[in-house]
Amino acid sequence: MAGIPNCPKCDSEYTYEDGNLIVCPMCGYEWSNEMETEEERVVRDSNGTILHDGDSVTVIKDLKVKGSSSDLKRGTKVKSIRLVEDADGGHDIDCKIDGFGGMYLKSEYVKKI
Repeated sequence: MAGIPNCPKCDSEYTYEDGNLIVCPMCGYEWSNEMETEEERVVRDSNGTILHDGDSVTVIKDLKVKGSSSDLKRGTKVKSIRLVEDADGGHDIDCKIDGFGGMYLKSEYVKKI
């Protein structure tokens, strides 16, 4: 049926609506319609660890900085990151780095401390 999502537990396509719930007959899992619309975006670092606002990370690769003659060196610690929605070309971390000011980073180039 169109519009009814697959089961989040077993990925079965045979789900159906039962009042305010969506039910999977294959594994018996039930969830509400509201959960379907509230899709939480998960941002992971280079090791697959889930990142949250306020985490501290370390840069794992030398990165060129647009508009600057110096590079962001490997091992640079970044405190109090903020996760953003695809700010500029795949960058999902907003942060302030001493000597560079505010900038965006890609999560694939950092690891959580």
